[in-house]
Amino acid sequence: MNRIDWNRARAFLATAGSGSLSAAARELGLTQPTLSRQVAALEEELGVTLFERVGKKLVLTPTGESLLGHVRTMGEAAAAMTVAASGSAQETEGRVSISATDAYAAYLIPDIVERIRREAPQITIVIVSQNSLSDLRRREADIAIRHVRPDEDGLIGKLVCESTAHFYASRSWLARNGRPASIAEIAPQDLIAYEEIERFAEFMRGVGVRASAGDFRMVSENSVVVWEMVKRGLGICIMSRDIGDRTEGVVDLFPQMEPPRFPVWLVTHRELRTSRRIRLVYEILAEELARAIRGRA
Repeated sequence: MNRIDWNRARAFLATAGSGSLSAAARELGLTQPTLSRQVAALEEELGVTLFERVGKKLVLTPTGESLLGHVRTMGEAAAAMTVAASGSAQETEGRVSISATDAYAAYLIPDIVERIRREAPQITIVIVSQNSLSDLRRREADIAIRHVRPDEDGLIGKLVCESTAHFYASRSWLARNGRPASIAEIAPQDLIAYEEIERFAEFMRGVGVRASAGDFRMVSENSVVVWEMVKRGLGICIMSRDIGDRTEGVVDLFPQMEPPRFPVWLVTHRELRTSRRIRLVYEILAEELARAIRGRA
């Protein structure tokens, strides 16, 4: 045996990660029979059994476990090669993907994209809206806006600024319910909560609201959904000031309160910073985010 077929190794890696042939096939964009043949061919090529079936899941055999680390290293090397090739391009054409939370993607990024379109109309901007951290090393995005400092190898980050979070309600809600004098007067059923609900309840208790997870009557994992419900007068929520203060018809309930603070980081892969188009988008994002947030924080 002189070499390992990467397609077979990739099929093994995806199956080990998902524990399912169907899930691995979806991840790689293959049919399940094709992926199954690739895994079987790798087992035959190596002369070992990589998986055994336990119930409905595929579980690695001890041999499979011992080989997984080596194949994972192959996958990381392949991803690094792709990143390096992307970073070496000097054209200001092509795609640049930006990962941000759903609220930032909906309410802040569009204004910034407007400037990018003016200054670099040949660049295609792809907005990745998700609240989990994109894996930039595996090219899930080229640039990410995060609220935590990056600590992964190969990434660089710039602390753009610090923002704050405030409690907002619509004017229509205030007209019906009156303005609470303090956070302690907010009833949990008037709050529109975020998933994960237990963590949200713990946070609310920390700022003075007596609440347990079962007290909330409106909950969503999507910040855009929460904010739209607030705008329609359904309740109160906590939102970053850079979004809340630019929205017509909503009011900061406690402007004198010392607000929770959170950082805004702009992150990319070290290799991708050498790409002219990504560097251009990165610099515009840094300038415009700082302007949007510092003007309101």
